[in-house]
Amino acid sequence: MSAPRHVAVVGGSLAGLRAAEQLRALGHTGPITVFSAEQHFPYNRPPLSKEALANPDSVAPDELAGRLAFRRRASVADVDFRFGAYVRGADLGAHTITVDSGETVSYDGLVVATGLRPRRLTVPGPERGRHVLRTVEDCLGLRNALPAHGRVVVVGGGFIGCEVAGTLSALGHHVTVVEPVGPPMQRVLGTELATAIQRHHTAKGIDFVIGTGVAAFTGDEVVTGVELGTGETLSADVVVEAVGSVCNVEWLDGHGLDLSDGVLTDNHLAVVGAADAVAVGDLARFPNPLFDDVARRVEHWSIPSDTAKRAAATLSGRLAGEPDDTTPFAPIPAFWSDQLDLRLQSYGSPALADEIRFDEGTLDDLTGGVIATYHRDDRHVGTVAVNLSPARCRVLREAFTAVDVTA
Repeated sequence: MSAPRHVAVVGGSLAGLRAAEQLRALGHTGPITVFSAEQHFPYNRPPLSKEALANPDSVAPDELAGRLAFRRRASVADVDFRFGAYVRGADLGAHTITVDSGETVSYDGLVVATGLRPRRLTVPGPERGRHVLRTVEDCLGLRNALPAHGRVVVVGGGFIGCEVAGTLSALGHHVTVVEPVGPPMQRVLGTELATAIQRHHTAKGIDFVIGTGVAAFTGDEVVTGVELGTGETLSADVVVEAVGSVCNVEWLDGHGLDLSDGVLTDNHLAVVGAADAVAVGDLARFPNPLFDDVARRVEHWSIPSDTAKRAAATLSGRLAGEPDDTTPFAPIPAFWSDQLDLRLQSYGSPALADEIRFDEGTLDDLTGGVIATYHRDDRHVGTVAVNLSPARCRVLREAFTAVDVTA
């Protein structure tokens, strides 16, 4: 009888947790070890820019992580979660990984789930007073740094930047969002809807500086201001950098993998160029036949669970010597974003569109409900709903389920 097959899951966030759960659900009985650089059981991150940031309670990181933790299902009760275990390297040919302690661990199957870290600005100025938002420690550090009714500069007008701006503005802080490219969330939403959201947020008290970036941070040991490319300086008690993410893939260097943007996989989520390895979550770059054959990463909350289900099936099947499932993997990307009195919900991939149609509502009153549909070559590729009921949103999501990806 062959020895049980050991699966190493590198990354202990939602994608890693879901991969372990799916492996057990598919009947993998061998040992599973999850290596997590964080100190906490996997927890829900979206509240970090909203409810957790707004909560005045003084708590420790362990307590906040506990409040946000995902339920540990009975199926993964025997999974070995190793917290504070940073994986610094791998030998994919030898099927081993190396932890920062120097320990080398052998595996039969590998799940790459190391996710993202916040991108940081590389401009002159002090480091203290600059914050990012990815972990419970980040959230509490930002919350504890806020003075009463302070001046906050949020650099970056993406979804995280706008959520933070909305939360802090509602708490009574004077918030300015600096975005060099265009109106907030323009890349995903398109110019018209993004401009309408900027107008809405401005009416609620958030200032926007559009079309210029950050040249430097002012101050001696602590940031006191943000110098813009125009030469203007914005006073700041706190700065939040929300300028995108970097994929945690350095530990896979040296193996000839395509790590130019996350980890390139095939449609089965198998890592291209690595035997017995799959990738999950927002660093997996895979083709989605729902749209085309171009491999892309998707940083939406739904993707960790979707990719974990398919990747676990691929890995468990290959470890058992079974053929891959030939059904196309075509997940529907979906996300939501709460900003002040607006809830945005998206289905599909609006950023791929070359035409946007406003099917319902008016951009002059977003609170009353708006539906925008996104099209490429006259094909529906995405929908964004603003302030629609859950029942209406379910109908919009179902519009994608009838697409024949085998055609």
